[in-house]
Amino acid sequence: MPPSRRQVLAVAGAPALLAAAPAMAAAKPEPVTLRPNSIPVADLPKQFDVEPGYHNLENGYWSLMPRVVAQAFDAHNAHVNRANAIWARNVLPGGVGAAAAQREASAAIARQVGCQADEIAVTRSGADALQMLIVNYRALKPGDAVIHCDLDYDAMIAAMSWLGAHRGARVVRFAMPEPATTANILAAYEAVLKANPDAKLLLVTQVSNRTGLVTPVKEIVAMARARGVDTIVDAAHGIACLDFQLADLGADFVGWSVHKWTSAPLGTGAMYIDKSRLADIDIAYGHHGLAADDINARAPSGTVNFAALLTIPTAVDFHFAVGAAAKETHLRGLRDRWVNAVRDVANVEICVPDDPARYCAITSFRLKGMTTAAAAQRVQKRLFDKYRVHTIWRAGVEKGPVIRVTPGLYTTNADVDALAAALRAEQAMLL
Repeated sequence: MPPSRRQVLAVAGAPALLAAAPAMAAAKPEPVTLRPNSIPVADLPKQFDVEPGYHNLENGYWSLMPRVVAQAFDAHNAHVNRANAIWARNVLPGGVGAAAAQREASAAIARQVGCQADEIAVTRSGADALQMLIVNYRALKPGDAVIHCDLDYDAMIAAMSWLGAHRGARVVRFAMPEPATTANILAAYEAVLKANPDAKLLLVTQVSNRTGLVTPVKEIVAMARARGVDTIVDAAHGIACLDFQLADLGADFVGWSVHKWTSAPLGTGAMYIDKSRLADIDIAYGHHGLAADDINARAPSGTVNFAALLTIPTAVDFHFAVGAAAKETHLRGLRDRWVNAVRDVANVEICVPDDPARYCAITSFRLKGMTTAAAAQRVQKRLFDKYRVHTIWRAGVEKGPVIRVTPGLYTTNADVDALAAALRAEQAMLL
């Protein structure tokens, strides 16, 4: 958050510092006031500054910051640039500085996900968090199996493969059933765990970045734990998109991107480790400048984007100002609107089940005949060039490439209606 009134007054009590650098204290912003459940979803498009002339349905990369968050980020960036190491080296009176900003960011995220602040480390991305959890998992021995599926994120799959190349693990990959149901998802995980009794580590993605499939994480975690297998959960597309708390997952290790559905600035992620399991994740890169019982020692050291770090509490406040349940309902409504509009289109295949427990904002589709990467790229290009609808094609799905559609908080009915109209017009473009 911007410096509090107490912190500003503390600095004001150091006249010699202010006399030496009056500009540094002059432009510090007042805290932004965002009350819980104060922003109705109908007003969400008004909260964002969006590039006109396009229908951006590729909000899975990262989220636009709402205006109030972007303004806070700009103010923090200006302040950090002025104050420089005077702020970052924690020499100011009243506790103003980078260390306090780190604590406040962790506390804000912990408040959002329902855990203790000392169980959260802020990272530079969700990939940073998850890669550190995977490659520094200490309980792995050569020959132990580690398991992932085709719908997991590429960077996480690469980290699991790294365990094979550098830690002697046996890497097991399996395909998520398609079409998926709760029953056959659970059956697939049970089968792969049963077939690999030497398994030690399982990667589970809560919401697939490829198709949007939502997995029954809690049941999978419990299933793995019963066999002595630890689970690392990729919650990058779940946190702040679905209405839940970390305890609902039952997992000891979770990583995600704060710059996705929390709408924080780019370059922000988070790592969760249950306090009782901290010793099972090794220190990152020999990062012994922090105590061994500090979760932050599990995140890579190095200079971070301080302005982004300072803005996280405002982004979390915006999340609560809309409300987790209201956000989920709004995003599901946008998704359902375009999916329902093309249900009768024979050549459009929706790649997630109809069960609301198994999908959220992200939903991918295929057109009949879209069997290659080149075909998927052609569909993406046609939608953008002819209809100004931006989507993204994704590879890596066992059954074939897909086109991912991801509305954002600011998305309007007109945006998803434009997609539905384009799909109706172009359904046979590959036949």
